[in-house]
Parts: sequence; C-alpha cells; structure tokens
Amino acid sequence: MQLIELRVAFYFKYMNQSFRRFINRDQSPAGISQNATKEEFLTEHNRLSPLSLQATIPLLSRFKIEKASIFKNSTWSIDKLRRPFILWLTSLTAEEKKNIKQGQA
Repeated sequence: MQLIELRVAFYFKYMNQSFRRFINRDQSPAGISQNATKEEFLTEHNRLSPLSLQATIPLLSRFKIEKASIFKNSTWSIDKLRRPFILWLTSLTAEEKKNIKQGQA
C-alpha cells in the first residue's frame, strides 16, 4: 500500500509538472497567438526562429501583399500565419530578401 502511495505522490509532484510544461510548450508567453499586431508577430517569430529565418517589417509587409488571400483581417495570428510565412521566406532567394529589406521592388 505504501508503494502505491509513493508512486501517486511521485506522479503528482514530478510528472504532473512535466505534463503541464509539455501541454503549454507551444503557447506564446505573451498570449498573443491569435490577435497579434504585425510588430508582435515579428517579435514572437524572431524569438522562435534561428538567425537564418529572422524577419523584418519590410519582409512581413511584402508577405502580406503577396499572400493577401490568407489574411482575413488586419491581425497577424501566429498560429495561422507563421508556417506559411516560413515557407514563403525560405522560397525567396538571397537577392530577393536583400531587395525587400532595402525597400526595392
């Protein structure tokens, strides 16, 4: 009986905390996953991304122009837009990225 009680105590002390961390791992700390502004999306995306996938405001603006069909309103949902943004970003050549960052066509 004591062994069962020890297992239950172990579970509630350690496993339950690990489970909560696992469940909440994809939630942004700022709670901005659904209704983010462009600046909040940029901050959260860059926090989660390696240097090779870092974004800028001009890149986000161009993405919104080229992929207007996936924007339902003016909000930048991290859950819905981050994956398409990364796919779009990785499809750009280095020259295209450079031109967008410099504000050229």
